[in-house]
Amino acid sequence: MQLIDTHVHLNFDLFQPDLEDVRSRWLSSGVVRLVHSCVEPSEFSTIQAIANRFPEISFAVGLHPLDAHKWDQETADKILHLAGSDPKVVAIGEMGLDFHKADNIQQQMMVFEAQLAIAESLDLPVIIHCRDAARELREVLQKWRLLKGERVRGVMHCWGGDPEETQWFLDLGFYISFSGTVTFKNAKQIHSSAAMVSSDRLLIETDCPFLAPVPKRGERRNEPAYVRYVAEQVARLRGETLEAIASSTTENACKLFGLTL
Repeated sequence: MQLIDTHVHLNFDLFQPDLEDVRSRWLSSGVVRLVHSCVEPSEFSTIQAIANRFPEISFAVGLHPLDAHKWDQETADKILHLAGSDPKVVAIGEMGLDFHKADNIQQQMMVFEAQLAIAESLDLPVIIHCRDAARELREVLQKWRLLKGERVRGVMHCWGGDPEETQWFLDLGFYISFSGTVTFKNAKQIHSSAAMVSSDRLLIETDCPFLAPVPKRGERRNEPAYVRYVAEQVARLRGETLEAIASSTTENACKLFGLTL
């Protein structure tokens, strides 16, 4: 059985003392590919080094919406250059809108659209972070589709929306990725969303080191090996086997990000 963790942050300091051991555990758990996300440009070189160190890791480059104030032409140029020059870059992100922790709405929207343009110019998918901003994000994507005449390719990562919001992004052609939050007992709307996504649009992730899933919740860090617990819970919610979820999510990740096994 093969699993793909489509969203990790292994560049964090708390992974550095034992990253080889962390890798041994993800390999032992059947994790065959990983997509390393990026929050802001200062991470670029570290993430690139990790991807070069481990052949199963691909990565994305982008600017997180909570770092939108850091956007300038230099940042745009860095994203465009690295994404266009390194074959291990498979997406732009993580990017998007977050109105839960910041209220610079117009700035976030501008940075989001600028990164959509970069992704389009390179024919790369996007990894979208969306918190308390589903309606506004949907409007941007609808406008983009109207102006460009085509859909943006990508994934709603660590998805926490309700079924109505989930359907919005499915209708726009997006994949929906579930993290450890889907294992939380009281995450009822996430449970409902995980049950309704069609098998060909479903992805799984850890978003490590954050959001460790049950039964590892409460540990000081999450890690890629734990994506198996996400897959197991999604299987339970959907009435499917673990093997079926592993197969469909792996196939979907390969299709979206152009990965090979």
